[in-house]
Amino acid sequence: MRMLQWVELFNLFIAVFFFTVYFYQLFYLAVGFVRRKRKDRRPPARQHRFAAIVAARNEAGVIGELIQSLRAQHYPEELLDIYVVADNCTDDTARVARQAGAAVYERHDQTRKGKGYALDYLFHRLAEEGREDYEGYFVFDADNLVDPAFTAEMNRVFDTGKYGAITCYRNSKNFGSNWISAGYSIWFLREARFLNFPRMLLGSNCHVSGTGFLVSAQVIRDNGGWPFHLLTEDIQFSVDCAIQGKRIGYCDKAVVYDEQPTTFRQSWDQRLRWSKGFYQVDRKYALPLLRGCFRGGRRGLSCYDMFATVAPGMLLTVILFLLNGVILAACFTQPPYWAQRIVDVTLGFIASNLWNFYVGLLAYGMLTVASEWRHIDAAPMQKIGYVFTFPIFMFTYIPISVVALVRRVEWKPIYHTATKKLHEPS
Repeated sequence: MRMLQWVELFNLFIAVFFFTVYFYQLFYLAVGFVRRKRKDRRPPARQHRFAAIVAARNEAGVIGELIQSLRAQHYPEELLDIYVVADNCTDDTARVARQAGAAVYERHDQTRKGKGYALDYLFHRLAEEGREDYEGYFVFDADNLVDPAFTAEMNRVFDTGKYGAITCYRNSKNFGSNWISAGYSIWFLREARFLNFPRMLLGSNCHVSGTGFLVSAQVIRDNGGWPFHLLTEDIQFSVDCAIQGKRIGYCDKAVVYDEQPTTFRQSWDQRLRWSKGFYQVDRKYALPLLRGCFRGGRRGLSCYDMFATVAPGMLLTVILFLLNGVILAACFTQPPYWAQRIVDVTLGFIASNLWNFYVGLLAYGMLTVASEWRHIDAAPMQKIGYVFTFPIFMFTYIPISVVALVRRVEWKPIYHTATKKLHEPS
């Protein structure tokens, strides 16, 4: 009897704990669904001078299109310079980038590998050469395509002077390729619509997500370059901003398209790196974030939101399932009547949580696709069908989170081949 009560109380406690920690995101969901986006027609006080920075490794197949989209911006050409770091490349990335019109720096360092090191290298090179007359730096990946209005819209938000960094609306080139690319796409659209958009409205810090973000030159100077070298340097930067009280804004009118993985092998490697990077961030920043939660006001909210984001929720869920499994195995030492009741409780808990997980993610996927329907470049049946596979895509994070805990993970490039002409569905 005591064992049964303990199992029931333990499972109830965990369920209440998760609900309490993440309840605020339901409020974000409501705000994102109810509040409609409105075009800001106020002209900026002035047009600022920016540099677009691309860290690329063996991206000859796509980088030319990115640079073309940057050169086609509805923004004065003399106010936007383009720099590429050809990082440990063994292909024609440098040549293609130069021919497309970018200034190219070639870096060869097999010890310090990864995007964070490449960015830091370029910032220091620009400083050494006296090219520090920029007010902000855009960071892109080589597979991106940039909407023609991107720079002008980001400049509009930057011109307010409120933010040390600004993230954008991240869309996908290849939503309709398969269930894997669609899973990524829905996740990033959800992040834009139901996380960053409400954060911006409510005054909390937004989170940069890998690519398509703007960092002020002052932040780069304050940091002495780009000292963010964990496997998820974007999350590390977002956490650091929350702790330091530097504001990250969001511009929903600035659109970047990127290519999502289409094979499970590529997806596994990429998300394994992300999961390992989250664990690295947890180890380094968990205590400063917790202290920040008690500061109150916008800074406290930003720290709490960031802490909930990087907390190893998936791993805790796995541990919870394993504990129920251990209890399930141990119950066979009990009399048949109590054993049966324990089996019913543990199996019922595991089954109901898996079902709730699926239904919750399905609902999130439905709301995301419905809200962003006209922005998704795919056939209607693909949009509908991939909503149902989205929870399955997220389920695959369960083994990934376990493997990331015990395996040594290094940065690996994701090679891109998808091409796309810039047009946004209406």
